[in-house]
Amino acid sequence: MWPTSLTTRGDTGAAVLTYCDDATGERTALTAVELGEWAARTAGLLRDGCGLDAGDRAAVLLPPHWQTAAVLLGAWSVGVTVSYRSWATAGLPSVGPGEDEPYDAVFVSRQRLGSWLERVPEARHRFVHDLAPGGAPGELPEGYLDFVAEAGRHPGDGPAARVRHTDAASPDGTTYRQWGGIAGEIAGTLGLRAGDRLLVDAGVHVEPVTWLLAPLAAGASVVLCANLDAGGLDRRVAAEGVTRVL
Repeated sequence: MWPTSLTTRGDTGAAVLTYCDDATGERTALTAVELGEWAARTAGLLRDGCGLDAGDRAAVLLPPHWQTAAVLLGAWSVGVTVSYRSWATAGLPSVGPGEDEPYDAVFVSRQRLGSWLERVPEARHRFVHDLAPGGAPGELPEGYLDFVAEAGRHPGDGPAARVRHTDAASPDGTTYRQWGGIAGEIAGTLGLRAGDRLLVDAGVHVEPVTWLLAPLAAGASVVLCANLDAGGLDRRVAAEGVTRVL
């Protein structure tokens, strides 16, 4: 089953994605409508702002984060092929097949841009994400634009971010339709059901198929926690109404 749209089952005002950072105290909760609106803005940025379409290529060099979810869902809804690498590991990014060829768009965090600047792949359109709580982009390197400001120019025209072109292939040859099947299998392995609330350690489970697509496929919501404080896990579980921990 492919999570072709963002929906909630039951309370439409409930958060479908909650991002927490135990190091900074940040907590951002997005309903399905709000996440869908950010995905729609990203899709508009790529389609109307950058002129991209199915088969074009984007490199996403971001950690598990609510902004990352918006970028991925927006890109997939347009049919853009995504090469994803998290910054959660200590090494420098590598975006895999086709790295020597320019990308059509690249998304990178401001927090790692300084150390990665020479390694960020060439792209026609480059966007910076400031992921610090209340962060503002400030002065940007030449050729880069602030993602939040640019995406905000485009309408969040509905609660659903629908994945089209499900036969289009990702860089490793896996189609979006196949990724949907994989997400459903992971959800089944985790025993996820509609209405579950899954807590995910963002420092361990960095692949979006696990922290984003599998819960959405099951109709579950996600508490995505960066810098997870193991000593405070029980309090987090109780406060967020978590039913499963990954």
